[in-house]
Amino acid sequence: MAQGRAPVLRPLVARTLRIAKTVEHWLVGQLAFAVLWLLRLLPPDRALAFADRAARRLGPLVGRHRVAMDNLRRAYPEKSEEELQAIASDMWGNMARLAGEYLYLDRMFDMPPRGGEAARVELVGEEIFLRLREEKKPLIFFTAHTGNFELLPVAASLYDLPVTALFRAPNNPYIAKYIFSTRAEAMGELLASRAGAAFGLARVLERGGNIGVLVDQKFRKGVPTTFFGLPCNTSPLVAKLARQYDCDVHPARSIRLPGNRFRLEICDRLELPRTEKGTVDVPATCQLLNDVVEGWVREHPGQWMWFHKRWQLD
Repeated sequence: MAQGRAPVLRPLVARTLRIAKTVEHWLVGQLAFAVLWLLRLLPPDRALAFADRAARRLGPLVGRHRVAMDNLRRAYPEKSEEELQAIASDMWGNMARLAGEYLYLDRMFDMPPRGGEAARVELVGEEIFLRLREEKKPLIFFTAHTGNFELLPVAASLYDLPVTALFRAPNNPYIAKYIFSTRAEAMGELLASRAGAAFGLARVLERGGNIGVLVDQKFRKGVPTTFFGLPCNTSPLVAKLARQYDCDVHPARSIRLPGNRFRLEICDRLELPRTEKGTVDVPATCQLLNDVVEGWVREHPGQWMWFHKRWQLD
């Protein structure tokens, strides 16, 4: 009798678990929206400072903090535990500010300087933006989860250089929907990171468009490379697209500055490694991208997302 019930119970259990997960996502989403609503009641600078302080206290209590600390110990074996905890604290503060800045993403470039202070966002490499806009050739921008990386496609859009940005949606569908709508209003075209995304990016390049890709995440079936001298797998997407379409690849990054300000750096094209046949060397290019990102992270370690499982190979 018990064996006969098992096939009947399995679908019921599965459906119950799905309903429970949906309820959990809804509750977490409502909590997040309530926090964002409260932050809207404050002036931007005060809201972001509050989010920063709260995250520095709450971040060490979540499971991802252990992942971050493990990654930091492996990347910086020479640093003390106190130094690593300080980097992790800065990371949580940066993450909180990034989340809060979604409220003002469409206004970040419009916020005027305050009391004679410098502009909210300074752009290094403006001449490159202007030149690329006139050349009208397909190209690839690559960046990493540093500073407020969401500002890069916003800047490109404002310079009339639209970029189709590849993004990974959060697992929570309610939060994902909010973030997608917020991003799309300020950035233009977005492409979700899922099966078939590579074909979508290829079509953009085929029609002469530009794409933006984050290259610092784990990619299970990627190319064997190193990052901070440790083995990891890296997505070959940028290298393969550059090889197929023979398009330029430009590094771009965001640096968070004091006073809720930012520096966006747009660099000239990389000289990509080539094979004996003259085509882009995919493994060597993947390593080159890692090396560029590692330099950025070493310069501002507290502005990178250390809780990514970057070095997990399985």
